[in-house]
This record gives sequence, C-alpha cells and structure tokens, in this order.
Amino acid sequence: MKTSVIFKRLAMLLFVAGVMVGLSGQAYSQTGKKKGKKSTTTISKKKGTKKAADVPPVPQFVPLPYNANDCLFAIPLTIDKPYGPTTPPDGAGRVQEIVADKAHPHIFEREHNSVWYKVSIPYNGYMEIRITQVAKWDDYDFLVYRNTGTYFSNQVMMGKVSPVAINMAGVDSVAMYQAVYGKGKKGEGVHAAPKAPVEAPVRSNKKKDEEEVLPLPEVAPDMPPTLGMLFDAKDVMLTKRQTGSFIKSIPVRAGEEYYIVVDNNTVNGQGHTIKVSVHVDAYEPWLLFYDKKGHRYVDVNLMVLERGNSGTERPIIQDEHWRGGKVKFVPGFGYLLYAKRDGYFSVYKEFNSRDLMERGDTVMLYHMTRTERGSTFPIRGLNFESGESTLIGNYDSVLTDFLAMFRNHPEVTFLIKGYVQSYGVDAEADMLLSLERAKSIKQWFTKNGVEPKRISTSGMTKNEIKRAAAAALSDGGGFSDVKAEIIITGKGE
Repeated sequence: MKTSVIFKRLAMLLFVAGVMVGLSGQAYSQTGKKKGKKSTTTISKKKGTKKAADVPPVPQFVPLPYNANDCLFAIPLTIDKPYGPTTPPDGAGRVQEIVADKAHPHIFEREHNSVWYKVSIPYNGYMEIRITQVAKWDDYDFLVYRNTGTYFSNQVMMGKVSPVAINMAGVDSVAMYQAVYGKGKKGEGVHAAPKAPVEAPVRSNKKKDEEEVLPLPEVAPDMPPTLGMLFDAKDVMLTKRQTGSFIKSIPVRAGEEYYIVVDNNTVNGQGHTIKVSVHVDAYEPWLLFYDKKGHRYVDVNLMVLERGNSGTERPIIQDEHWRGGKVKFVPGFGYLLYAKRDGYFSVYKEFNSRDLMERGDTVMLYHMTRTERGSTFPIRGLNFESGESTLIGNYDSVLTDFLAMFRNHPEVTFLIKGYVQSYGVDAEADMLLSLERAKSIKQWFTKNGVEPKRISTSGMTKNEIKRAAAAALSDGGGFSDVKAEIIITGKGE
C-alpha cells in the first residue's frame, strides 16, 4: 500500500471524532434550501405558465438525511419494504470511507454521491437487492458489507473489511438515454409500468351458494429494478470494466446485519428506490378484502406481524390504506393479521405458514361484514362432548377470531344461536341441547371480557330440527358443519 494512501486513511480516522461531535443534534436534509440553489422537487409558478391542472404531478421524494453519506449514520431499511424514491445523493459526506488501492481494486475509486443503508436479517436465505433509478441513464454502483461489530465504520475506512458483494458495472449513458426515450412509444417513459395481469383466484372447495368467482383487482407492480442482486442472476461480481445489471445473491443468516453503500457516479444525477429482500421458498398469496354486500373490494387499515420461535415479532405490513397485493409468508413462522375499516367488523386472524402452504390457495380473501343488524357469522370447527354442551378440542382458536372482532366494537350487541346434528328422534331434547350449547359459547365470551348484557342466546326450533333431520336422511344429504351462528341484533348505548 502506498504511503500517500495510508496517510489519507489515517487523516480520515482522526477526523471521525470531529464528525461525531459536529453532527450531534443536527437534523438537516440534502434538499434543504441553500443560497443560490433551487429545490429539485418544487415547481415555480409564473404569470403565463400552464395552469396547475395541466402540470404533471411532482413525485413524492423521500429526503435523504444530511449525514446519510457516512457509514456511521446509515439509514435502516426494513426487509421487503421499498425506501424511496429518494432525493439525489449529494457528495461523499464528511468522511470518505471507501478508497480503492492495489489491495482493493474492485471497490469505488472514491465515493462520488453516496448513501449508506443497513439492514437486519430476520431469517435464513439469500439476500436480494433491487435498486430502481429515477433516471435510468445514471451510473449507480453498490457494495455490500457484513457488519463485523464494534468500530465497523473505522475498519471499512482503514481497508480492514472487504465487501461481500460488488456491483460496479459501467453504464453507457448515451445508449441508455436513447433506449429509454428514443425508441419508446409515445407516452412511455422511465416510470412506465405494465398493469398487473389478472389471475383467476384458486379457491378451496365450497358450496355453490357460498362461492363467488372474483377477478383480482389491478394493482400496479413494483418498478422493475435497474440494477441489484437477485437469486437467479449469473454473475458473482461485476467490476467497473464489465457491463450488466445484476449479481448473484449471497447467503445470509437470521440475526446478521449488513451495510449497503449506493453510489451515483453521474454528475447532477437523480435519486433511486431501494428494496432489500431475503429469498426463501415462501408462500406468497394475494391478500384481499371484499365487501360481499357491496360487491367490491375495499381498502383497509392493515397490520401483519411475523412471529419467530423466540417470541420476537416483526411487522411485515403496516398500511393504513391496503388496497390488495401479494404478501410473503415464510416457513417456520407464525403470523397475526389485523384489519379494520369504519363501518365494518374488524378481521383478526392468527395462523402459521405451514397451514397456509398446505391449503395452497393463491388468494387469501377476507369478507368485510358491515356492522349492521342482521349480519350473520357462521361458526365452524367447534366440537362438543357427544350429547352434551361442553366445549372440547381447540375451540379457543376458533372463537378467538370473533372475540377480537367484538372487543373492537363494544357498541354491537349480538345473538348466539346453537345447533345440533339430529335425526329428530327427540326434538324437545335437541332444542334444549342447542340452547345449552349457545350458552356455553356465551360463557366463553363473557369469561374473555365481553359484557354479558351484549349477548343473547337461542337454540333451534322444532321445525328447524325436522328440516335438518330430513336433509340428513335424504339421498346425498348430510349434516351441516355450522355448529353455531352469531347474528348481529343492533347497537347498544
């Protein structure tokens, strides 16, 4: 290593202490107003210009923190959640952590316009990175480092840590510009994205009167990455002498932390969107919410938590206006789903990925039922002692979904109606048993915090028992799998 390079890096190391003191408490933005510099995300309004309605909408850029150019202040990313589009990276920050030399020829010669990110790995798999550039003719590169612990930033700056992934492929800016704007059809541009294909939902077997074939809504897909790291890529590394866009994923393990430094070589370049994922054999269905009465999909305030074996929880979706899309459920994890919308009952579900994968449906469709009188919820999967009203088996998991729903709507009153599977030999006894089973379910609700005055109970009538028995005895007949029903009776005080 040359003496001049060593001297530069030692000088940078001594400068870190000054950086820590000088930047404490600062909360600036790279797009903050500076004297003589116009903001790139505003449109000036002058007399004689187009009306506001004629002006195309301005992209909602995410301002990069002023100090995000330095490793010490790397921006934390969430797995599977895009970050951006960002404002343009501006400079190398206060510390030039990366400088190429003979020992490290395949890294940045220096940082030009850089941003540092960091990400924690939630489960074992292969890291994927998708970087979508605002301007495709920009020359973006990136390096990936595994966090080695204390003083990691200093170790990078001193050249003691090598990147585990390198994508520095060159970009022919003129050819890229012509490809994007010279040959495209009128109206197509760098942000043009195809509509999502409409697939036919795969349903589990249900009765015809309960089945409704619904097309998937058109949801705009993520922008295609212009460079990154993908599981099915072929190149292990792309140096600055090579061309290409993607390098092969690297294996990662749960609990590891990685740093990604993204650098734009282009002067006066634009920003980007970055998304980090962990490739694993997972179940990725569409998650949709449907108002059956209104015959339309609805958006909901949605939260989905991922639960590990150690009891840790990680939010994989937090969206106040979820309009539908695909969700990745990873083997070996449990999940909690909670969706709500004004005028509808909330949806609360707990499940694990194994059960989802065994079902194999490509769509998870939840019906949003309105909080109005007469709305009915059949209860399936309950088991009672034969000829008795005692609940047995895994009834907690069946009733917990309804419990969460009514806890979130304390103003709603409801009736629990019990059912029995009977051949009508002793209708009087069956009527009494169906009522007692309804009372057992009510007792479970009250034991778990629902006020008794909100709940009324009823059993089957003699005519209902006769009809059920006749249906069971008919050719191809059988008993219904509905063990009870919850019927909304109104709203209390």
